[in-house]
Amino acid sequence: MNEPGGTATVRRPDTGTPRQGRGQPATPLRSPARRGASPRRAGAPRTAFVLAGGAALGAMQAGMLEALYERGVTADLLVGTSAGALNAAYVASRPQTAATARELGAVWCELRRKDVFPLGPGTLLAGLAGRRDHLVSDRGLRRVAARHLRIGFLEEAAIPLHLIAHDPLSGQEVRLSAGPAVEAVLAAAAIPGLLPPVRLGGRVLADGGVSSNTPVSHAVQLGAERIYVLPTADPGASALPCPPRSAPDAAVNALTRIFGARLEDDLARYATAAELIVLPAANPRHVLPTNFGHAREPIALSLAAARTVLAAHDSAPSAARASFSGRAA
Repeated sequence: MNEPGGTATVRRPDTGTPRQGRGQPATPLRSPARRGASPRRAGAPRTAFVLAGGAALGAMQAGMLEALYERGVTADLLVGTSAGALNAAYVASRPQTAATARELGAVWCELRRKDVFPLGPGTLLAGLAGRRDHLVSDRGLRRVAARHLRIGFLEEAAIPLHLIAHDPLSGQEVRLSAGPAVEAVLAAAAIPGLLPPVRLGGRVLADGGVSSNTPVSHAVQLGAERIYVLPTADPGASALPCPPRSAPDAAVNALTRIFGARLEDDLARYATAAELIVLPAANPRHVLPTNFGHAREPIALSLAAARTVLAAHDSAPSAARASFSGRAA
């Protein structure tokens, strides 16, 4: 189903629910878990958390989430892509508490590169020789997702969950709001050329970060009035202290700059559509997204930085929003 802004929505195929008449839209499936979700306070703005991609830097979002939950800030909907899709799916079926965020942080602290990107000589050589469209099997990421997700389908989440993938054939962003949860996470995190694309909903899908690494636009389209943005790199981040040491590091740095510029544009574009609160991506040592095994520090630093920003927002919301806008200008 086409959506505004060049996106499409993939919904779960009919699996025995009553059929609508021919040509009528399918009724969205509802789960007991979602019906039991806590209602939003009367008059409170519809709140979204938008979780960006960033591979290993997705760890810092655990610290941001802990800071949000400590202050009683919870989401009415979650939007994520790439590493942010895994984090969003993790918390979507769990209580929105600081304890849940700390559990997510513990998962990241245990992850190593081989758990997510297991290098096999057969797959690597086949990819390099042009016999496959990827260099690394997705079996590692599949195991991680299957081990930690408590839902079988996206629509079973207690919090409405929307994962953003990219259709390389049409060039569209694809919003996954229903369907098998593990497959949706794999699709939203399938880095082109590195991981295999995923066939889902009649499409071949890849990492949503290709078109929008911090999908603020989808939260706006879904009716969010207050959006907490959880990036993995600050918009307008300062220059690196030294040149990248390797070709992969240089490529990752270039992509990070592109993603940061897109986020700056989106913050400016949607500044009047919703209240945007951008949490800081604390990474003073410029840890690269390819560097797994060092999650503890970015989690702790992002927790402390988010606490500071949220306290400033609560004490002077207008001034705090101005500082966020200024940072992206």
